[in-house]
Amino acid sequence: MRDRRRVAIDDVQQQGFPRYSKMALHGLRAHTPRAPDRGSLPRSLLMPLPLIALAIAAFGIGTTEFVIMGLLPDVARDLRVSIPAAGMLVSGYALGVTIGAPIVAMLTANLPRKRALMSLVGVFIVGNLLCAVAPDYAVLMGARVVTAFCHGAFFGIGSVVAAGLVAPNRRAQAIALMFTGLTLANVLGVPLGTALGQMAGWRATFWAVTLIGVLAAAALGAWLPAKIEMQRASFGHEFNVMKNPQVLLVLGISVFASASLFSVFTYITPILEDVTGLTPHHVTLVLLLFGLGLTVGSTLGGRLADWRLLPSLKTLLLSIACALAVFSFTMKLPAAAMATVFVWGILSFAVVPPVQMLIVERASAAPNLASTLNQGAFNLGNASGAWLGGAAIGAGWPLHWLPYVGIAMALGALVLAAWSYSLDRRAPACVTPS
Repeated sequence: MRDRRRVAIDDVQQQGFPRYSKMALHGLRAHTPRAPDRGSLPRSLLMPLPLIALAIAAFGIGTTEFVIMGLLPDVARDLRVSIPAAGMLVSGYALGVTIGAPIVAMLTANLPRKRALMSLVGVFIVGNLLCAVAPDYAVLMGARVVTAFCHGAFFGIGSVVAAGLVAPNRRAQAIALMFTGLTLANVLGVPLGTALGQMAGWRATFWAVTLIGVLAAAALGAWLPAKIEMQRASFGHEFNVMKNPQVLLVLGISVFASASLFSVFTYITPILEDVTGLTPHHVTLVLLLFGLGLTVGSTLGGRLADWRLLPSLKTLLLSIACALAVFSFTMKLPAAAMATVFVWGILSFAVVPPVQMLIVERASAAPNLASTLNQGAFNLGNASGAWLGGAAIGAGWPLHWLPYVGIAMALGALVLAAWSYSLDRRAPACVTPS
């Protein structure tokens, strides 16, 4: 029976039908009793598992970044520091991402991609282990910074790897799948981690995140291909890419888009309580709804980016500005406010896959540093947006005016995206088509 199948396979391949030969080969071999050889399976069947492994790691990284916000009172009480001092653990992490990301990216630039990613997850595991056993505030702060070092580099390298694992017309969707782990961290990881910390102590949360890191390392080791195509680049070549104005424009888009989100979202709880009139319980439900919107947006953004990259990005940025304008009116109506927050969440995270895909394209000759710096740009936008929103409140703006800060930031990102698009139109041969 096997010999007859082998003859049939050879006949298909020898008759010159390239469109059908691979399908016939897979279909005829599917009924053979021997276990399939992983190396002979179609590429489409192999890709989901590596992307899921990246998403698991993204889930762990996202959880450890944000879960500390729900544990600040417990940490402050246990380590005998003030709430503002405990809040610096959030800032310390962001600083670690911004400073550490480009350094780690350069140090791992010429490592095999699988080894680089697993090394970063190893740093993540060690950092969270140190958080779990930290005897005092200083050690906990140092552990948070160490953990943050892997954040930007992982998402930067992971985006390049994810895009390279699939066909060109599905690259943005692959990046979106990896970032789905980050959105699920906000929807599931942070609430569950906070609940665990409140029941069993904040250290239990970091032990749980450490276990997630171990699971991610096992998944990457088992599912990520041993050999991943990569472009080796010298330090000088990586930095030369940063002279490309298109790369700088994308980094600017990341800063403004992220600032648009966090100028309002940082203060979403007082907005919902003081302006909308929701109870803390209902605020939690709205935040869950927002997190679901982020997850939907990640998938939507990936599909739109694979369809038409820059036009989709411009449309999304304009839509964010419109959604925030609507929110400035609907925030006084509970049902309408909840619906608007959900749509805003979809749009806000739908821009992430297109922007990440854009930086990979613009820096295609040496994408590792640029992709990693893009994560730093997102974090810079986070901090800038929160500061701008706080400055507006400090200047006497009422809470229902905050969306206008976000609108200004979204329109700033739109201007940069339009500028990038115009450069594409002027010199299409010099820039990867979008």
